[in-house]
Amino acid sequence: MDCALAPPGGDPMHCNTEPTPPRLDDSMLVDDSMLVDRDLWGIEIQLQFLIIKANEIENHIEDVEDGMENEPFSAMVRTFLYTCKPYFSYLESKARSKLPGQPPLAPCNRSRLLDFSQQLCVRLEQLVKAYANHQLLSLDETQTDSLSHFYVGQCQIDRVRVTMFWYCEPAPYLASGASGHYKRMRWNVARLRDGRKTDEEEEEEEEEGETAGDTEYYFLCCEDVPDVEDKGQLVIVGNGMKMWSIGQWVQTHPDPETKDIYDWILCEVPRAKYVKLLCLGSEEPSVRSATDSLLGALFP
Repeated sequence: MDCALAPPGGDPMHCNTEPTPPRLDDSMLVDDSMLVDRDLWGIEIQLQFLIIKANEIENHIEDVEDGMENEPFSAMVRTFLYTCKPYFSYLESKARSKLPGQPPLAPCNRSRLLDFSQQLCVRLEQLVKAYANHQLLSLDETQTDSLSHFYVGQCQIDRVRVTMFWYCEPAPYLASGASGHYKRMRWNVARLRDGRKTDEEEEEEEEEGETAGDTEYYFLCCEDVPDVEDKGQLVIVGNGMKMWSIGQWVQTHPDPETKDIYDWILCEVPRAKYVKLLCLGSEEPSVRSATDSLLGALFP
């Protein structure tokens, strides 16, 4: 039976070179739907600051010498990704959240915020892959210290919270056994419980994948589809193309409803299947377009 890695998590590593981005102005944190040019200018300045810091951190690769420990460089990248979380959270929440009594943003402002988010995601992927190419960190999520993916935002629609993660490169969907699918993005979709936890506690559980029974996991995946040509009695199979889809991570073992704790203790890797929800075609979607597709299917 196929085995899938449970959605991973973990506390970020810290180092002494943590950048300190400028704080978002109070006028940007209000809940009204209006954003004026001054607000958007300030948000874009923050984006440019983070991109400049990413450039500086990537330049540290030139300081690496043979025999040096990788951990300080890996910690530098992890810490920087952690400092980008509030910015991603603000952009995605402001652009996508739909709460009672809160009017939506104007389409042009929503588009600009999501463009900022997409730009930062692309730059962070480039940064992580640059360090991975120099063997300063690993993108293999089967390794405990890997940096296969990073947080790219969170939004809330009524009592449903959607948290987003982007994989730096397509990673095998299953930890063991070939499924033919490679994951590129993950969404944790949590049905929030009233009056039990603070927002901070809910967010921590959301990222760690620990809200069992309340959280569903969806993935953006690709698979290789061969070209098949039928010539009479001869079937020719050639090189095909990658097809992209969004599907749900559906656990098969241990039984999600089991009350036997030993089923969980004795299971090193939960088993699951990939249930397609949407077929997106042969062109790789961006974080923005993939999330638009998922939210459109979940909240028509």
